[in-house]
Amino acid sequence: MPSEISTDIVIVGAGVAGLWLNARLRRLGYSTVLVENATLGGGQTLKSQGIIHGGAKYALHGALTGASEAIADMPRRWREALAGSGELDLSGVRLLSEAHYLWSPGTLAGNLTSFFASKAVRGRVDQVKGEQLPPALQDRGFKGKVYRLAELVVDTPSLVKRLAELGGDGLLAGQRIEPLREHGELAGLIVDGLSIRAQRVVLSAGEGTEHLLRDLGIEQPAMQRRALHMVIAKGPNLKPLYAHCLGGGPKPRITVTTHPAADGQWVWYLGGDIAEADGVAREPAAQIAAAQKEIGHLLPWVDQRQIRWATLRVNRAEPAQSGLVRPDNAFLADQPGLLVGWPTKLALAPDFADRVIATLERDGIQPRATDTLPELPRPALATPVWDQLLP
Repeated sequence: MPSEISTDIVIVGAGVAGLWLNARLRRLGYSTVLVENATLGGGQTLKSQGIIHGGAKYALHGALTGASEAIADMPRRWREALAGSGELDLSGVRLLSEAHYLWSPGTLAGNLTSFFASKAVRGRVDQVKGEQLPPALQDRGFKGKVYRLAELVVDTPSLVKRLAELGGDGLLAGQRIEPLREHGELAGLIVDGLSIRAQRVVLSAGEGTEHLLRDLGIEQPAMQRRALHMVIAKGPNLKPLYAHCLGGGPKPRITVTTHPAADGQWVWYLGGDIAEADGVAREPAAQIAAAQKEIGHLLPWVDQRQIRWATLRVNRAEPAQSGLVRPDNAFLADQPGLLVGWPTKLALAPDFADRVIATLERDGIQPRATDTLPELPRPALATPVWDQLLP
C-alpha cells in the first residue's frame, strides 16, 4: 500500500450516517474514503431499533414540534430508496415491517385527541382490528386499540451491508487517526501511517467524534450522551410486534421491535420510557425484572417461561443542547477544512447527508480527484447485538 493517497472527501465513522453520506457522495461523482476503527455499523446503528420515524411519537403530547416537522418526510425518502428509485438504491435491504403501530392497552389517553389532529400525523394514521393487528396482539385477551402509522422498520444489518456495497473500494479499516496539516491548515488525515489528502474531512463517528475533536485540538461543537438501557428478549414463541405502547405521559411506555436472530428465532428489542431515566438507573437484573413485569401486564398471554433475557446499555451521541434536550434535526457544524455532525436518529441519515452536500456546494467543493484508489484494508461487518448477547 502506498504511503499517500488523494481523494475528494474523507469521512470518519461507518455507521449509518457515514455510510449513507459516503454512498450519496459517490453517486454524485466524488471520490471518497470512509475510515472505521472498529466494525461497520457496530456503534449506534446496529443498536438502534431500525424505526424510520415520521414524527408521530414526538406529537404524542398533542403539539407539533420541530422534531416532527423535520422528520416527517423521512419515511417517503427511505421507501423510495428501498424500492431502488430514490437517492440511493437500497433494493435488497430487508424491510421488517411496512408500518409501525401505536398501541393503547386500555382506554385512550386524553391527549390523543389533539395528537390525531396534529399536522405530524393527520391523514397518516389508521385504526386496525382483527387480522390486521400485529401478530403478537392477535389474541382474544387483547382489549386495546391499535393505530397503523405511516412509518417503517428496516433490518439494520442488511442496511449496513448494502450501504457498504455502495461504498465500493473506499472503505478503510484504521486504528490510529491523526490530522494531516499543511501550513497550519487541515489537509486530510493520517490513518495508520497512510496520508490521505482530501478537500474536506467529515467526522460522523457518533460517540467517537468527541475523541477525534480532542485529537484535532477543537473544542466545538461539543457532544452530549443520551443514555439508554435497552432490553432484549428471545424465545421460540415470540411473534412479530412493531409498536409504541402508550402510557400516561408524552413518551411511549414501551417501544417494541422484532428482529431475526441468526438461529431463526425472533428477538424482541425493547426501548421507550422503560429504557430511559429509571431504566438507566437500574442494574441489569432489575431492568430485566421490570421488562418482564411490563410484558406480563401488557401482554399476559405471552408465555415467558422459554424467553431468555439480556440488557444493553447504549449512549446515543448528539450535539450538546441546553438541558440535554433532544435535537430536532440532523446536526452539522463546519470548521476550516472540517465538517462535524451527528444525524441524531437513524431515520435522519438522509438529512445529515443533505446538510453535508449543501455545505460542499456552498464552498464550491466539486469532484476533483482522479487517482484510482489502491486496495485498502476493509472493515468487517458488525454482528447484531442480540446474536452477541443471546447466541
